[in-house]
Amino acid sequence: MRKLYPFSFNTGLRLNTVQRSLLLFVVLPLVLLTALGIRFGLGQASQYQEQRLKNDLELIGRAISIPVGAALSQNDSQGIELSLGSVFVLGEVYGASVFDVDGNRIASAGITETDLSRTSIPTRIVATGEKQEAFSRVGGRELFSHFEPLFDTSGQIKGMIQITRRASDFGQALEQLHVIAWLVWGLLSLTILCAVLLGHYGGIGRHVDKLLLHMRRVAQGDHAHRAAQDGPSEVAALAEGLNQMLDSIEQAQQNLEEHRRAETELLARLKDNEKMAAIGSMARGIAHELGAPLSVIDGRARRLQTSLSDDPHQQRQLAGIRDQVARLTRTVRQLLDYCRPAATDPRTQTLLPLLQGLQHALQPELDAANKQMQCTLPEQLPPVHADDGRLELALLNLGRNAMQAAHQHIGISVETESNWLHLHVDDDGPGLPEGPTERLLEPFYTTKSPGEGTGLGLAIVKSVAEEHAGTLQLGHGPLGGCRATLSLPLTKPEAEHAQ
Repeated sequence: MRKLYPFSFNTGLRLNTVQRSLLLFVVLPLVLLTALGIRFGLGQASQYQEQRLKNDLELIGRAISIPVGAALSQNDSQGIELSLGSVFVLGEVYGASVFDVDGNRIASAGITETDLSRTSIPTRIVATGEKQEAFSRVGGRELFSHFEPLFDTSGQIKGMIQITRRASDFGQALEQLHVIAWLVWGLLSLTILCAVLLGHYGGIGRHVDKLLLHMRRVAQGDHAHRAAQDGPSEVAALAEGLNQMLDSIEQAQQNLEEHRRAETELLARLKDNEKMAAIGSMARGIAHELGAPLSVIDGRARRLQTSLSDDPHQQRQLAGIRDQVARLTRTVRQLLDYCRPAATDPRTQTLLPLLQGLQHALQPELDAANKQMQCTLPEQLPPVHADDGRLELALLNLGRNAMQAAHQHIGISVETESNWLHLHVDDDGPGLPEGPTERLLEPFYTTKSPGEGTGLGLAIVKSVAEEHAGTLQLGHGPLGGCRATLSLPLTKPEAEHAQ
């Protein structure tokens, strides 16, 4: 983008479209009008000057016509020559002559015609009795002649006087005036040109230049730049419009970027959901297929334990087999709990019975792992609208997950905040791994060693929380390990519903 408005009077004068329009529609008409005015004025001055010079000759002719006419009536040639010689005192006369009515020269002084008999001038003077004027060439010079009739005492035309002056006298008087007038016109035209261009640049062009610089910065990638709203109102309006357009573009880009980000996240979520659906369908089939054989294996191992009660070594081996079968059965149950649709029956209840039963349900596992669970529960809890079977499943998974992660101690506490009930399950284990915690809630993702977990426990808890319009959050707990918080909305009292 080149700079349009500044101009320089150098070998390459560059003008923009607006300046060319100003020259075409403003400067050129003004220059032409001034030229026509000067041309008309010079024409009028030329006519005035020519008429003035002619009038001078006429006055001279009239002044000497009386004495010349008297001398001609008396045939006084000396008086005629004396009167003719007096005209040169003025310094404007080139020649003077006296002719009779037939055009024959009687007397002369200076350069004049020698014979007028072959011209129509004597005839016209005699016929009209009025002055005559004519241009002629005498002695290689262009002359202007004024003819004045001579009358005797009775009023009869006795002859005529010819007074001449060089024709160049008429042009020389105006040559200097023409030169001065056209020089003034040239200076005036140049002044108009500079005034229009400089005035345009000072009033509009420099502000448009600044606007173009702002636009160049934006074109080069500085989309955060905004144009200064100065200069004439029209240019300021353009700058304001440019800024508004840039704001709109920036907002549109932000919205587009947000839509792209949301679309990317949605596509990723859809892919994960499709993957989880496929895995869930396969896992449900596998769980159903494994359920019956595991029950058979556990039954036969139990019968073998009964029949081989006197063999301690075999008892240990069979007990190990039953433990592994129980573990597999629990995994299958988790798969079925996660994959099959939940048939919930929500009702208004408190969590105290479920929390009190949680410790009793996990106590054998706690004793086997030599770990302790401490429940800090208030005497009363506000009611929640939930399905007790699904909540019990979520609480068991939270408890087992904390028990597997804990070194020695597990803590369970409850607090209420506004319209929410928060259930905290803490452990003194190694805590959360580095990175986002959302991944820990995905199904089949686990940080435990192979064989120690399926990665479905927290996923089941999250699913139950979402079924009850609640949330599951992971964080750092007061025991030094992880804190899992299950948040459920409280049931509003009937008075609030009535309002």
